[in-house]
Amino acid sequence: MNDPNYYAEEYNSIGKESKKIRILDSTLREGEQHPGVSFTVKQRIQIAWELDYFGVDQIEISPIISSDHAQATKTIIKQGLKADIVAHGRALKEDIDVSLKCDASWVAAYLGISDIHLKDKLRISRNEALDRAVQTVEYAKSHGLKIRFTVEDGSRADPQFLINVCKAIEDAGVDRISLTDTVGILRPIGMYNFVKRVRSEIKTPLDAHVHNDIGFALANAFAACDAGVDQIHTTIDGIGERTGIPSLAETAVALTYLYKSENDFRLDMLVDLSRLIEQYTNIRPYDSKPIVGSSAYKHKAGTHLAAVLKNTAAYEPIHPRSVGNRRRIVFGELAGKTGAAYLMSILGLEKNTNNAKNLAAGLKNLRMGDLLEIPLEDEMERKIINDEKRRMDRND
Repeated sequence: MNDPNYYAEEYNSIGKESKKIRILDSTLREGEQHPGVSFTVKQRIQIAWELDYFGVDQIEISPIISSDHAQATKTIIKQGLKADIVAHGRALKEDIDVSLKCDASWVAAYLGISDIHLKDKLRISRNEALDRAVQTVEYAKSHGLKIRFTVEDGSRADPQFLINVCKAIEDAGVDRISLTDTVGILRPIGMYNFVKRVRSEIKTPLDAHVHNDIGFALANAFAACDAGVDQIHTTIDGIGERTGIPSLAETAVALTYLYKSENDFRLDMLVDLSRLIEQYTNIRPYDSKPIVGSSAYKHKAGTHLAAVLKNTAAYEPIHPRSVGNRRRIVFGELAGKTGAAYLMSILGLEKNTNNAKNLAAGLKNLRMGDLLEIPLEDEMERKIINDEKRRMDRND
């Protein structure tokens, strides 16, 4: 059996049918709501180009924010990108008009439907909210637009009112409905039940827009997919309002490797996309951030290092090159004799078991933590494996 993930795949596939799950990236809308983030028009255009080349299905931007945003939206739409450009605004006719002036073909409208949003933010009744939702959809459709309607704070809304709104906008011709966990309050099972309830009564395609306030965003996004959603909202590095939403990198890799979704992502761009956003925002992803973090493919502990030097799949579910990252090995007080022997070979020193043990002991006795990091490229990895095979052959 050549695939080290074979048995894990058995668990992943139980009760799950493979289906195409799309990505809408909202770096240009949700991402700009992250504190301190503001892109220039040129930066927005470049990010859109990069996201389109990466392979996302839709790119969201909000032209109602400022004249600069409207200019960026109009310019991006003119580029003829493969991804749909979704012009985002409130559930108001005047916001739809702004999108029309940008030559949008896709729009998104949002409206809070929880009691707290209706009472304390919008100051309208449920009936007024229902009327506004229907009128917005009808207005967009009458102008030949495709529209996604976001039921903001849907996870905290009265379930029956949520269904009433979804049915009403479905009857009005809405093209997609976005189900939201706006304050990140749901457990994965709660997200599953939330989506399942809507899916049981609504045929319109569904999106998941989930926030990471308690750290469940990615899990909730995929719980939503298991319940019937076919599009997840992401941003590069997960930036967004407060603690953000699911990261593009983690979502795309999970779709490709765990969900076997038939997307056409260029995963090797993921680290470069992360570095681009770091350059534009000065928000550096934390070292241990999955996929794109600088420590995502670092190996340090003695037993881990010994295994990785023989077969990297022992502690790597996905090859670093496939996502644009690099593998590194760390030498210090946790290095064992195998790591010490490898370090000796790099330095051109004669290696034997006793010398490797002495070096490993010396590194421990220094009590100076991590002393050295070295990239372990594929060529070096193959050389180590071949040297090990030759050594074993000689011993035989």
